[in-house]
Amino acid sequence: MTVLRSGFTTGACAAAAAKAATIALLENRVVPSVDIPFPDGSRSTFAVESAQLNPATASVKKFAGDDPDTTDGMLIVATVERNDSGEIQFAAGEGVGIVTKPGLQVPPGQPAINPAPRAMIRAALREVTSEGLTVTISIPEGRERAAKTFNPRLGIVDGLSILGSTGHVRPFSVPALRDALVCTLNVAVASGVTAPVLVPGHTGRRAALAHFKVTPEQVIEVSNEWGFMLEQAARQAWSHLLLVGHPGKLAKLAEGHWETHSAQSPSVVPFIRLLADSLGIQTSSEVKTAEGLFDELPAEQRRILADRLAVDIQKAVAKHTGKAIAVMLVNMKGDSLGTGGELSPWQ
Repeated sequence: MTVLRSGFTTGACAAAAAKAATIALLENRVVPSVDIPFPDGSRSTFAVESAQLNPATASVKKFAGDDPDTTDGMLIVATVERNDSGEIQFAAGEGVGIVTKPGLQVPPGQPAINPAPRAMIRAALREVTSEGLTVTISIPEGRERAAKTFNPRLGIVDGLSILGSTGHVRPFSVPALRDALVCTLNVAVASGVTAPVLVPGHTGRRAALAHFKVTPEQVIEVSNEWGFMLEQAARQAWSHLLLVGHPGKLAKLAEGHWETHSAQSPSVVPFIRLLADSLGIQTSSEVKTAEGLFDELPAEQRRILADRLAVDIQKAVAKHTGKAIAVMLVNMKGDSLGTGGELSPWQ
């Protein structure tokens, strides 16, 4: 099996550039490299491509490893200045988008810098100073590259998003990914797991560990390979499977889309909107994401719609696998939206 190189997210590169720029601002010196902390407790060192003292600016080149990332090789630039708030504040420079629609992790009007990258930038800068700072992130050519992403459809205008929940980019290769996924199944079997939990990624994993009495080995990340992994799981002696994840991913299973990558399957928003209509629940045509669609609803309607969607997913996966299926849908914060099926094996 070919070993693919991992890389770093735009968020990690932004944190490194911001730290170098902060050193330029506060220590009046240009550094050739910086090291920053990651959410998992690890650290990595980044080469500084360029830096200047006035205004205090530094850039880091994005390295995505062997992942076909649209931002690979681009410069992530940070400019830092003092403010009187005592806080780390964020601004969008050239090529970084602005959020204009509800339902994303960042409210409308804010730079499209997601919460995890913001936290990484804060952590990196707090290693240098406790002062208030304003960090402006720029991505030259970002406006042009953004046209190749989902950003325009999500209401993010004028540039790219600063993304990444872990700071690391895991390379995408279907054969290599499937080999790795089979390994996780083998570990679960070897660990004596009898009722596994399948999740799309980190959001689902965190939610599963928070809401249920499960072990880390019991929670298996599927990525977008649901058809493949459900076929593998169907061959095991497991009688029960629990799916935990965001409706933006899992609703695709109810539609019969077993490969859930955005390039291989459509948006679930029209499907969820039709389901809401069948239940007499009105949704706004302005909302472009599953998160926003659920977020805009009153709590009672949100639960009714999510429970119904979870049941539809449960039925589709049960038919596909022949197993007893349970489903929990969660929002981006990991809060439960709705459930379907019997959850007692995991409680």
